[in-house]
Amino acid sequence: MHTKPLSLARKFLLGLAALLGLVLLTGCDMTLTRITPDSLPENPSQLYTITLRATPKAGSIIKDSITPFLVIDGQSLKMNKSPMGEDLYEYDYQLPNGRDEMAYYFLVQYQFETSARPRSQEMYTEIFHTKIARRYVLSLEVNRGPVGARVNVLGRGFAAQDTVYLDNQPTRTVYESPNSISFFIPAVPANRNYKVMLGGASGNSFVGTLRVDPSNVQVFPTALTLHSGEVQNLTFTLPYAATAGGLLLDVTTDVPESVIMPEVVVPAGQSSVSVPVQGGKKGSGNLSLKGYGPSGEILVPITVQ
Repeated sequence: MHTKPLSLARKFLLGLAALLGLVLLTGCDMTLTRITPDSLPENPSQLYTITLRATPKAGSIIKDSITPFLVIDGQSLKMNKSPMGEDLYEYDYQLPNGRDEMAYYFLVQYQFETSARPRSQEMYTEIFHTKIARRYVLSLEVNRGPVGARVNVLGRGFAAQDTVYLDNQPTRTVYESPNSISFFIPAVPANRNYKVMLGGASGNSFVGTLRVDPSNVQVFPTALTLHSGEVQNLTFTLPYAATAGGLLLDVTTDVPESVIMPEVVVPAGQSSVSVPVQGGKKGSGNLSLKGYGPSGEILVPITVQ
C-alpha cells in the first residue's frame, strides 16, 4: 500500500540530488576572487576602485558572456574590464559623505555551451567589507640615524595628540600638518633596530623600522665653574654636519636649580653650536648628555659658587 508514496518520495529526493549536483557543478565553473583589500586610504575624491578577478574553470563557458556586477548599497552596478590584466573587472564607487566602510558582494552572470543551445548561469560571492583609513602612514623619511636626529613620518590624518614610539618608548614628537609628523630619536642604545609605532586617539599604526647609529659629541669646556648669575658658553661639536631638521642634544642635570640654559639643537648643515649656561643657586652636580660617548653618556661637572 505504501509503494506509490515511496516512489514519489524517491523521485523527489532524486530530483533534489540532481538539482544539488547541478548547483555544485555550475558553482565550480568559475573562481571569483576579490582583489580590493580590507582597507583603503582616504582620498579627496571619495572614489574607490573595487576589483574582482573572475577566472573561468570550465572550457564550456563563453568568455564574452561573463558580466560581473558590484552589488552595494542596494544597487547592482555593472563592472568594466580592467586594463590591469586578463579576467580582471573593476568599478569606481563614489562613497557617500560621512561613510568610512563599504559592504558589498559580487554577482557574475555568464553563459556556457550545451549540446542544445547556450544556457545562462550566475554566481555570487560572500559579503565583503572594506574600511576607509582616515589616518595611515606612508613611510619614514629615513631608516637610520644617531640619537637626537629628527626623523619625518609621511602619511595622512595625523593629529596634534599623536605620539611616535620606539619599541614602546615615547619620543619627543612634533606635529607639523595632517600629512607630516616628526620625532627626535631618544637616548637609546646604538647599533640596534627599533620598531617605530604611531599612537593616538585613532589607535596604533606601525610606521617602520629605524636603526640607531653610534655617534660622538665633543663638549668644551669639559667642566664649568660659575658664580650665581655668571654666564659661560658651552660648545657642542659633532663629527659631521647635522641633517635636515637639526640634531637635538637632550642635556639634563641633577642640579636644576643651579643651572639655567636653553635647549641644545645643532642647526641643519652645521657641526657645532654654542649655548649660554648661567649659574643659578649655589650647588654642584653634572650636566648629562645621554646616547653619546663610549659609555653612552657624557658628563660635564658643574659647580655654582
